[in-house]
Amino acid sequence: MISLPHGPSGLSKATWTDADFPSMGWHDCRIHALSIADCVDDTLPPARMLLDLDYIVRWVQPAEEDQRFTFWIAPATLVFDGAWGIDGRLGPLHDVMEIADLHRLESPDNNPEPLWHIEGQNFDLRLRAPGYTQFLRMPPQHVAQQILTPAERAGISFAELSFA
Repeated sequence: MISLPHGPSGLSKATWTDADFPSMGWHDCRIHALSIADCVDDTLPPARMLLDLDYIVRWVQPAEEDQRFTFWIAPATLVFDGAWGIDGRLGPLHDVMEIADLHRLESPDNNPEPLWHIEGQNFDLRLRAPGYTQFLRMPPQHVAQQILTPAERAGISFAELSFA
């Protein structure tokens, strides 16, 4: 029997990478914070883009037609190390940032790194990076909405530690 990090949600692991891209999805995941920073450690790539988001692990089909979906959601940190060529648009800023889709596109030039396109309801970001790592910081919680409250997610965080 395979031991899962979180059996009730069906989650198989708590740290994901770009190698897992085909089996991941970010539709309707809420972004709470975004950071673009230089690395201070000389052993790391020169720039990083980090997203603090609510990752929807699983959508739960309602038992009856007149009911709504419920969701297994975990607070997560999505990290693009070695990020460059970051470009996009935000706004209006009073609206929430919710991901519609995350695309991995072929390199548009001779550089081997893919172009990542994070398409949102009121934003659009593009960046180049060799890949990403996503850390689920807490076990998924079964909730009625597509977002965790600040208390449920323990506030804003860019921690790069998985719960399992």
